[in-house]
Amino acid sequence: MDQGAMEATNTSTVSYGIEPGLRFASLLDGHGGCRQQLNMDQVCAWKPAEGVIWLHLERDHPATADWIAHKSGLDPFVIEALLEEESRPRVEPVGDGLLIILRGVCATSPDGATQKPADIDLVPLHLWIDANRIISLRDSGHYITALRDIRLSLEKKKGPQRSGDLLALIGDKLVRDLEPVLDAMDEEVDELDELIFHGEAGQVRERLKLLRRRAVQLRRYLAPQRDALNRIEHDDAPWLAERDKLRMREVIDKLMRYIEYLDAIRDRTSILHDDLSTVISERIARNSNRLAALAALLLPPSVVAGLFGMNVGGIPGVNDTWAFIIIVAFVTITSIATLWVLKRINWL
Repeated sequence: MDQGAMEATNTSTVSYGIEPGLRFASLLDGHGGCRQQLNMDQVCAWKPAEGVIWLHLERDHPATADWIAHKSGLDPFVIEALLEEESRPRVEPVGDGLLIILRGVCATSPDGATQKPADIDLVPLHLWIDANRIISLRDSGHYITALRDIRLSLEKKKGPQRSGDLLALIGDKLVRDLEPVLDAMDEEVDELDELIFHGEAGQVRERLKLLRRRAVQLRRYLAPQRDALNRIEHDDAPWLAERDKLRMREVIDKLMRYIEYLDAIRDRTSILHDDLSTVISERIARNSNRLAALAALLLPPSVVAGLFGMNVGGIPGVNDTWAFIIIVAFVTITSIATLWVLKRINWL
C-alpha cells in the first residue's frame, strides 16, 4: 500500500489496494451509498442490471494493463488512451460513453511525504464513463484527494447516485483542490514582494524563477482542462442529466476564475521580475558611482605622486625642508575640494 493509501486509511474506514493494480471497486446503490471493495472476480461477473460500478485502478500496474486490454470490453482507441504515459486534459465521446483525461492535485511527493500547497503537482486522471460503469486510473505514486473525498461521501451515504452525478462531483472536487495551491502561490508572491521592497533581492531571484515556471506549467494544464469540462457540459450523452450539466457549468465558472487568478499571479511575478532587475541595476549603478568617486578622490594624490616621483632633474623642492609638508597640504586641500564637488553633483 502506498503512502497516500495509508493516509486515507488512517483518516477514514475505507480501504485500498485489495488486489494488485486495483485500488477499489464500488457498486453504487442509487441512494448515495455503495457496496464497497469488490474483488476482480466480482467485477468481471458484474452485470449492468446490478447498478453503476466504479473501478479505480493503478494505470502503470501490469495487472491493470492486462485487465483493461483483455477483459474490460472497451474500444481499442479507449484502451490505448487510458494506458498512455503522457496526456493532456481532453474529452472524446466514444459510443454512449466518454473518454476523459483530467488533471488533479497530487497531495504527496514521490517519496510519500506530504507536500506544501505551493509544491503540489497536477497529475493525470484517466476516466471512462458510460451509463453503468466508471473506470478511473491514476499512477501508483500519485494520490488524488478528490477521489478519496468522494469515497468518504459514499461511505456516509451522501455520495453520487448515478454515473453522471459522479462525473460532475469528480470535476467539482478536482477544481476545488486547486484553491489552496493558488492561495499558497499568491502568498509567496506577497513574500517576494516584501523581500524586494526591503532590498533583500539576493533571496528572491531563484524563488521567483521557480514560481514563474510553476505558474506557466499550471496554466498549461488548466486551460485545456477548462475546454474539456466545457465539452462535457455540452455533450448529449443520455446518462448526463440536466442537473449534472448545470453543476458542471458551475465547475467551469470556478475553473475560469482560477485561471484568471493564475494569470494575475503570473503577471505579478513578471512585475516582480522587472522590479528585481531595477533593484539590481540600481545597486550596480550605485556601486559604480562609488568606485568612480573613489577614483576621483585618489586622482589628485596620484597626479602629484606621479609628477614628483619622476626620476629627472629640475624637480622643485628637492633641497627644501618644507617641500614634503607643502605637498601633503596641497594634496589634502585638493582631495577635500574634490569631495565637495562630488557631493554637489550628488555622486556621494
